Amino acid sequence: MIFAFCLYKYFPYGGLQRDFLRIAQAMQARGHRVRVYCHTWQGDVPPEFEIVNVPVKGYTSQAKNRFFSRFMQQDLAQRPVDCVVGFNKMPGLDVYYAADSCYAAKPLHKRSKLYTLMPRYRHFKRYEEAIFACGSNTQILLLSPTQKTEFRNSYATELARLHLLPASIDESRRAPSNAEQVRTAFRQEFAIADDDFLLLQIGSGFITKGVDRSLQALAALPKELLVRTHLHVVGQDKAKKFEQLAVELGVADRVTFFDGRDDVPCFLQGADLLIHPARAEAAGMILVEAVVAGLPVLTTAVCGYAFHVEQANAGATLTAPFDQNALNKALVKMIVSPDRAQWRENGLRYAEQESLYSQTKVVADFLEDQLTRGST
Repeated sequence: MIFAFCLYKYFPYGGLQRDFLRIAQAMQARGHRVRVYCHTWQGDVPPEFEIVNVPVKGYTSQAKNRFFSRFMQQDLAQRPVDCVVGFNKMPGLDVYYAADSCYAAKPLHKRSKLYTLMPRYRHFKRYEEAIFACGSNTQILLLSPTQKTEFRNSYATELARLHLLPASIDESRRAPSNAEQVRTAFRQEFAIADDDFLLLQIGSGFITKGVDRSLQALAALPKELLVRTHLHVVGQDKAKKFEQLAVELGVADRVTFFDGRDDVPCFLQGADLLIHPARAEAAGMILVEAVVAGLPVLTTAVCGYAFHVEQANAGATLTAPFDQNALNKALVKMIVSPDRAQWRENGLRYAEQESLYSQTKVVADFLEDQLTRGST
């Protein structure tokens, strides 16, 4: 069978992109052909993948998305496939992997009513409706119970089309047998003293992930804690304005920004706390990756995978709506808490759950099952 996978951009360090690649490679390993529609592809192309580079045409995101959809549909009409799987919201999908939160729900508590009348909102709402509105034939793969609630409240989507997936954690994120040696080598490489405290934030899209919130929380630390605390921010994004914010807050010497990296497991072992005060997060794979690595987590309740932190008792989750002062206080509390060793042990125990690593197989089985149903 031929599977068409579509996403606007591929780069190696995004959560959505990593999920896509695992699933596409799993389908290829089962003997299926893989065709990928995207505007841009950064990084190596897996052998036998057919990459269709869709031209970028249009001045706005809306125009670019509309051109992408038209181009893809025209190509599919000439070269049909057996199943179209989307990782961004767009019309014409057989299956949608819901890597994003509900767009329609955002303006209800984050935007003015005037925003809902603007062309940008109407476009993205229309593309979401193409998937979630009653009567659509698109099957939907959800990452968290929060998504199910939001989409049902916004569109009354039929329950039969909503399928909740387990987590998609790479087992390489689990603490290795030589975790202490990895930690020691990492901290020596980056000149982090044994009694210093290293905060870690990982994720592309610094605004959405709340890097500015982390910087403010760092700056609010009591002086005696700040002088021995470091923040490493890892992700593929433009760091300049966040570096400037660090300067304005007086913490530039405590913060280091890194591009996306392949040695994330070393960062997870070398750090003392993952901070992730995201503004929006359909899932938040890094939360569970930190938990299974034994790294305590401080995050926000808007993250779809925040419930894993709570179930594992491996850190703290801030309730909504977000309050910067609450984050500041929680950070101090977690830095000085005697429970950090216990949070680590709790996370390592949680890592034994088989369901944390099964998503790729579940999705591959689902896609093949869809084809079987369609042929009967």
